[in-house]
Amino acid sequence: MKGYRTLRNQVLSNLEANLPKELTYHALDHTLDVLNVCNQYIRREKLPEKERYLLRVGAIVHDMGFLKGSENHEEVGAGMAETILKDLGVNQKDIEIVKGLVMATRIPQKPQTHLQRIICDADLDYLGRDDYPQTSRKLFEELKNMNAISTDLEWRDLQINFLKTHHFHTPFAIRYREPQKQIWLNKLLDS
Repeated sequence: MKGYRTLRNQVLSNLEANLPKELTYHALDHTLDVLNVCNQYIRREKLPEKERYLLRVGAIVHDMGFLKGSENHEEVGAGMAETILKDLGVNQKDIEIVKGLVMATRIPQKPQTHLQRIICDADLDYLGRDDYPQTSRKLFEELKNMNAISTDLEWRDLQINFLKTHHFHTPFAIRYREPQKQIWLNKLLDS
């Protein structure tokens, strides 16, 4: 599909070189993790080529807005993605689907399509994985760096509220990520 490798190299290089260092969670590793999880969905669900392309592009650009700041990063990133995709000759219908994927990751997530449900669950896949403590620690550091929170107690309460209100959207994540997420929530409640 049009320019996938070019887009992938361009965006990932830009993220690696230009994301602010205080972004310890929304760093290149997070984008690569979301892409990896999307690729797992692609294989598991045997998605058609066009959907594979759109989902991969969405994963790569979903947090690009952080290059310009954290405020409204989804809208900013969707606009940045549109510019790049237009330059690559991608048609407007596909651009709108990619922008929808980016916007679907906004918290609280309200995905409307199957691909949006996949990218939302990929974006927060770590909530139901064994690496949750390490990954959530990166987010804690990032929020401290941005002066959004300052204490472990604030972080604990924020995580408890987030885990209580968060919902996975795909059958896979509901079955295989939700149980582990509940274990992490119970550990936080007991701490």
